Amino acid sequence: MSLYHQLAEDIAQQIGAGTLGPGERLPSVRQLRATRHVSASTVLHAYRLLEDHGLVVTRPRSGYFVSDDPPAPPSEPRAAAPAEQPTPVVVTDLLFDYLEGLRNRSSVQLGTAFPSPLLYPLGKLAQTIASSARRLDPWRTVEDLPPGNRDLRRHIARRYLEVGAHVDIDEIVVTSGASEALMICLLSATRPGDVVAIESPVFYAALQACETAGLSAIEIPVHPGTGLDLDALEQAIARHPIKLCWAMPTFQNPTGALMPVERKEALVALLARHDIPLLEDDVYAELYFGAHKPPPAKAFDRNGLVMHCGSFSKALAPGYRVGWAAAGRRSREVRRNKFLFSVETNIIAQDAIAEYVRHGGYEHHLRGLRAALRSQLADMLRAIGRHFPAEVKVSHPEGGYFVWLQLPRGVSAMELHRRSLADGICIAPGPLFSPNGGFGEYIRLNFGHPWSQRIERALSHVGKLVGVLVDEARGAARRTA
Repeated sequence: MSLYHQLAEDIAQQIGAGTLGPGERLPSVRQLRATRHVSASTVLHAYRLLEDHGLVVTRPRSGYFVSDDPPAPPSEPRAAAPAEQPTPVVVTDLLFDYLEGLRNRSSVQLGTAFPSPLLYPLGKLAQTIASSARRLDPWRTVEDLPPGNRDLRRHIARRYLEVGAHVDIDEIVVTSGASEALMICLLSATRPGDVVAIESPVFYAALQACETAGLSAIEIPVHPGTGLDLDALEQAIARHPIKLCWAMPTFQNPTGALMPVERKEALVALLARHDIPLLEDDVYAELYFGAHKPPPAKAFDRNGLVMHCGSFSKALAPGYRVGWAAAGRRSREVRRNKFLFSVETNIIAQDAIAEYVRHGGYEHHLRGLRAALRSQLADMLRAIGRHFPAEVKVSHPEGGYFVWLQLPRGVSAMELHRRSLADGICIAPGPLFSPNGGFGEYIRLNFGHPWSQRIERALSHVGKLVGVLVDEARGAARRTA
């Protein structure tokens, strides 16, 4: 647990126990710096997290106070138990049924993997893309063949440098979204029948890719607070011929977990000792809520083993399908795979994004996007506290736009999904994020949409459905006792 998470947890426990009562003034930042031997930013981050959960309020020029009616502090979901044996990856019809349900615009989309398009400067991008199309030099159709638009790759290389990763511009290959980047990296490092380590729970796109590549997977538990379980990964490496590890160390989907910096460094070192490449899915990197952007695992790569994949879809341009891979020692093979997959990424979209990040106020947009997502997270956490049974446990993400909920014992996520969908509300049930139907008592919710009474009512309805399922499960247990 990070320092500010630990501090926030300690204060939340004091509030829950009544040691700090409603309306009581909390210690100042200066006091906590001295007594806990932490930085001012750690204290402020802890207080902000407590604010997001409705436990603490700020009074201008007065300080921080316990809320007059603080909700019970939510606990984080448990991590999964490690799997013993690798299994073939087969994506079930459940995923495709779920994806089909997302097409219904009239549904309240609490389960989608996408944020609201209203949070993005699509109008300005449209102007830029029109300008790019008008001035397009016909020779660009050849010059922008893989590895892609040089100005765009130069911008990406500078972003790496800002977080301590030294990536040569020629290592970067522009792709048709992060999905293509991840797939061509996966194929460059594995062969059909190989065993790969994946997270548990894991984003279903990883399951689709592994199935397509004919791979078997060994699941490694993810803790919603600290990310991938390195002890479990080390044990799996000792027992199985793992050829690659696929992970999202920054704002993992679906849990929202952020691996602390030292654990990212330890992950890279562990894999380097066994010469195992890390496929780092880092599409949410720009969506952080703290003062500083978390460095990727790629920043600690000294052996060219980290294949880092990113995208502009979550940060700037949803639907434009422009991503990239910085694949280290496998860059040449990744470039070759890009030719085989799709020859070239949309050159007008590449040019438009390059132009926007150069002149269009990219940093200003990102600051506004992060502020909106952080505010929407606070709204969702408060709504969960108001409308869901107290037994529900929820993750505390520090970025991205997902929360991971553990339902009360005996409540089926699939049944909750079915009943919610029948009422026009889409959630993401836990079995979507497992190759074997696990996480039957978990759901993922998306806070990436501007808050509204419609979303509030939908969450209230889902919370009531959870309560109904709790009563049904207890009734069934009494009948069988």
